Amino acid sequence: MTKRTSAKYKIDRRMGENIWGRPKSPVNRRDYGPGQHGQRRKQKLSDFGTQLRAKQKLKGYYGDLTEKQFRRIYAEAERIKGDTGENLIGLLERRLDAVIYRAKFVPTVFAARQFVNHGHITVNGQRVNVPSYRVREGDVIAIRDKSKQLAIVLEAVALAERDVPDYLEVDHSKMTATFVRTPALGDVPYPVQMEPNLVVEFYAKN
Repeated sequence: MTKRTSAKYKIDRRMGENIWGRPKSPVNRRDYGPGQHGQRRKQKLSDFGTQLRAKQKLKGYYGDLTEKQFRRIYAEAERIKGDTGENLIGLLERRLDAVIYRAKFVPTVFAARQFVNHGHITVNGQRVNVPSYRVREGDVIAIRDKSKQLAIVLEAVALAERDVPDYLEVDHSKMTATFVRTPALGDVPYPVQMEPNLVVEFYAKN
């Protein structure tokens, strides 16, 4: 299990954006970075800085993956035929923790990782406790019967701040979700603009 070493809202403030669209994000009140130097005048970013920021934002959105994990996913996206940026988004969205979050079974992507780790999820009837598990089209993801009434699940289902995307078919009465298809960038309901093309440029030069 990857240890998250920084508070999740620090990622928001470092980026200056509410990257998960959460109403409690401090960016809604303070749009400058954390720390004693956070209110310094923002300098124009270089091309490298812009690309690095795009990479850090996308990586942070999926639960602040480690650089090693993220680079491995990128390398796989590069090997697949087609647009590398689109492939990267597709691979990230096929992570089991991302699917659990998109299905509104949990309130945050961080909670999704923990929820999977604790064995609350099945894929096609088999318990899976690996957040990075790669879901395939047609897979049925479900919350185990003994976990359906957990407070975290009931809270997430009631959230009005985000909708279930159309590449998932979700039945909240049964707590099941079917992964219909791998999404493209335009299908993913990011609260802020993600720029995988800049991520591709970053790794191409570094």
